[in-house]
Amino acid sequence: MRHSLLSGVHMAIACFPKTARLLNAGDYKAVFDRSRYKVSNRHFLFLATATNGIRPRLGLVIAKKHIPKAVNRNKLKRALREGFRLRQDGFPQLDIVVLARKDADKLARAELTSTLDALFSDLKRRAIKDSARSQSTASTSPATA
Repeated sequence: MRHSLLSGVHMAIACFPKTARLLNAGDYKAVFDRSRYKVSNRHFLFLATATNGIRPRLGLVIAKKHIPKAVNRNKLKRALREGFRLRQDGFPQLDIVVLARKDADKLARAELTSTLDALFSDLKRRAIKDSARSQSTASTSPATA
């Protein structure tokens, strides 16, 4: 009964299917080349770009150089995917790449959760604010004939 709190529609939104992932080098390159939103702290850098996809998508870059032990890289990836999965509802259509910096694996679980919450919230706030600004600019500009 692990998912008993989630029902129907919410359960579909709260999952992490392939359509919610950046899958190939081209997807990552597009975000790196055209990143419109950047939020960061000492442990992570979030890059994002607006997309016309059906849902926000997440890509992870966890370098062996920064997190040497595979078990720690995997724990960090699981925590990042879970953080995204829980917060993606209501998120704008963005492709997001998360880069882990040195010692990101040293964060305690509670600190990691609060850090990710702050970064995802900041990214969401910036994207929504920018989207509202671009919509108001488009609606107030005169039509050209």
